[in-house]
Amino acid sequence: MKSPKRVGLLFGCAMAAASTIVFSTSGSLAQVPDTCVKGVDLATLGPKGILGQGPHGETAASPEALALSDDEAAKVKAGNFKVGISMQTVNLDWSQLQVQGITDTLNKYGVTVTGVASAEYQVDKQIADIENTIQQHPNGIISIPVDFTATAPTYKKVGQAGIKLVFMDSIPTGLKHPDDFASMISADSQGNGQIAAQILSSCVPKGGTIGLVNFGVDYFSTNERTKGVSAWMKANRPDIVMKQVDFTDPSKVSQIAGDFLTGNPDIKGLYAVWDQPALDTLSSMRAQGIDIPITTVDLGLQSAIEIAKGGPLKATGSQRPYDQGVAEALAMMKALIGQAPPAWVGVQSLPVVQSNVLESYKTVFHKDPPQELLDACNGAKPACN
Repeated sequence: MKSPKRVGLLFGCAMAAASTIVFSTSGSLAQVPDTCVKGVDLATLGPKGILGQGPHGETAASPEALALSDDEAAKVKAGNFKVGISMQTVNLDWSQLQVQGITDTLNKYGVTVTGVASAEYQVDKQIADIENTIQQHPNGIISIPVDFTATAPTYKKVGQAGIKLVFMDSIPTGLKHPDDFASMISADSQGNGQIAAQILSSCVPKGGTIGLVNFGVDYFSTNERTKGVSAWMKANRPDIVMKQVDFTDPSKVSQIAGDFLTGNPDIKGLYAVWDQPALDTLSSMRAQGIDIPITTVDLGLQSAIEIAKGGPLKATGSQRPYDQGVAEALAMMKALIGQAPPAWVGVQSLPVVQSNVLESYKTVFHKDPPQELLDACNGAKPACN
């Protein structure tokens, strides 16, 4: 994921050479360099391969390592296996795509999905969800933990009950591979953060200040994203001042981000830790008449529409949640037939900007862009692509 210095030097030189003065809707002056997004070469953007390491320092394995041989596929189909899914929420495009990728792949090999539980970010509810799923005696559980520590004893019970366990994005405290879980599959979160940093850098003048709207919970994938942003900025744009605000309740981002912007009028750009907080931050900006560039991680339909419009949301370092779901299902099936999948599998980052948002949507969602996204592209000046 790290080959940023060459790109960073190009950004620095370009930004020193030219910038444009634009008026925000509130009438205050904001400096946005002419290089904003246009100064970024998508072909060289972001890391080559996987930048980050797993939660325990693991080197990433490729999703290709999970492919089933004909023999393995036959064993899975003969097994009549059942798998439960426990999500942090199902109210995100990311979550729905994960579940779809898992379900489509398991169904292809005759594995039954017993149900999808949604904890809505509540630790107690997820603990109850896992306990209930254990009582249904599935052969496996695929899950994303809401909390590293509080859920750990409950996840320990999964392996103790003889049920295979595959994690998405994070591993609870104290659980060991392969004794307690079969595999963890995640996006290259640090790589996605680096993409968000590189594009935001192209939009921030020399000596500017940026704000990081960060998830204030100790969570592996979101920690890695913000780490990717701050590490890239420190290495390549040391002139940029970074200020950070944390939220713990996603429903309160709009208020927290609004207060942060009110208290820090010097901010010339923003990074938000995933796309829904970015959209909530954008709502706060509009309420205050602020027009500054934002980048984020993840691609949902609404964030794709905002990028397509060519407004403040400039780019995202996108995960590939459907593909990640496919990998999680394959890792689970490997485990169910007695194979040992890798401890950590990393899924490649995808940079998304206005010029490639339509093809990126198709890559992420595995379907054609809907009409509302096409309309946003066609109505933009300049139009997408």
